[in-house]
Amino acid sequence: QVQLVESGGGLVQPGGSLRLSCAASGIMFRIYNMAWYRQAPGAQRELVALISGGGGGSASYADSVKGRFTISRDNAKNTVTLQMNSLKPEDTAVYYCAAASKFWGQGTQVTVSA
Repeated sequence: QVQLVESGGGLVQPGGSLRLSCAASGIMFRIYNMAWYRQAPGAQRELVALISGGGGGSASYADSVKGRFTISRDNAKNTVTLQMNSLKPEDTAVYYCAAASKFWGQGTQVTVSA
């Protein structure tokens, strides 16, 4: 059974930081492209960051988060993380971990507010 479990969301003030983690099980983690998506109220789900699998480890980001967010993975621990710095109110959303856009976590809420 495939499971992706996110953690690390919460409430943070503008300019602050959060670190999201996603623990995967039931898949051959190292071969999967892993990604973080987010969905704000009333908006479509959007891709935030992606990191390739298969030993590549190259990362790509949405323009809105470039220079502020960093995605990384640990294939030994089957985890992918999203370090989010300089957070803005418009970053408020439910953040989802995904494996090759095929398997999804349940989401974790990130709220950026003063």
